[in-house]
Amino acid sequence: MFKSKEERYAGRLEQTKVYLGKLFRIFIYEKDWKVLPMASIIAAMVSYVVGKNMFVNMEGTKVGALAFVCVCIWNGFFNSIQVVCRERSVIKREHRSGMSIFSYLSAHVIYQAIICALQVAISLVVYWLMKVKFPTEGVVTGSFLADIFITLFLITFAADMMALMVSCLVHTTTTAMTVMPFLLIVQLVFAGVAFPLHGFPETISNASISKWGIYAVCTESNYNNLPTTVFKKSWKLLKKSEYVKELEDLGNKIDPAMVKDLEDEIYENLAQTMQESLQVEEYETERANVLREWALLFVFAVAYAGIGVLALEFVDKDKR
Repeated sequence: MFKSKEERYAGRLEQTKVYLGKLFRIFIYEKDWKVLPMASIIAAMVSYVVGKNMFVNMEGTKVGALAFVCVCIWNGFFNSIQVVCRERSVIKREHRSGMSIFSYLSAHVIYQAIICALQVAISLVVYWLMKVKFPTEGVVTGSFLADIFITLFLITFAADMMALMVSCLVHTTTTAMTVMPFLLIVQLVFAGVAFPLHGFPETISNASISKWGIYAVCTESNYNNLPTTVFKKSWKLLKKSEYVKELEDLGNKIDPAMVKDLEDEIYENLAQTMQESLQVEEYETERANVLREWALLFVFAVAYAGIGVLALEFVDKDKR
């Protein structure tokens, strides 16, 4: 006798609860909780290196944004890169006995979302303890901490779902761990910060999690209005040149105060020009920009999870 749509739906919900319970038991008794202290260690190392200038000046914020995003992607990849492929034979057997692939992966998605949220919360606490100077006002929610939490969560979750998709596609944990470094390198290269991108590579970068994650972090950080340290260092070198010294010596013979005022005015104008030249249109602090970047990261996560479900539906054809 065929079951009604409601009965099948109830069955899938029940299966999701069962597998979700199983995942939390694994978290406790098989020490999957180790991903949480690892997240705190990684966050501490990154904040120690880049935290001093993060949210303080343009250069420090851009490099720091890349570091923060890489932490999220690293955590997300390691969360789920092996979770499906390591029990592929069990999935195959249970699927033939009536297990719903959708329910199985739904449990994983819910579980991974909780883990990602915990990792981001722990990372933010570590950044705060390491004296990272967070802004106060948020672009979307009004609170910067709330905005940055949502951003880092979506980055981590999208990376997690990409790794989950890979775990559904490959057959062994060895293959999964072989693929993961390649994915990490792709995210780093196509972030657009470490390596300038032009032409076709720039188009490819639109499909990377890292690019939109960095856009979101820099937008929320008010990047375009932060000071720059580039000109300050250049000015110190310029003042050591013989030409400038000769002008100062000449000025000292006329009116030192006037020369000093003129020098300050030139410095401010040049510093402003340099700061404006380093501004990025996509980093403009606007609510619409952040919402667009959040939406893209969420779409990535949903797409990766959907591909994982479709791939695992063919597990019965796996002859290994």
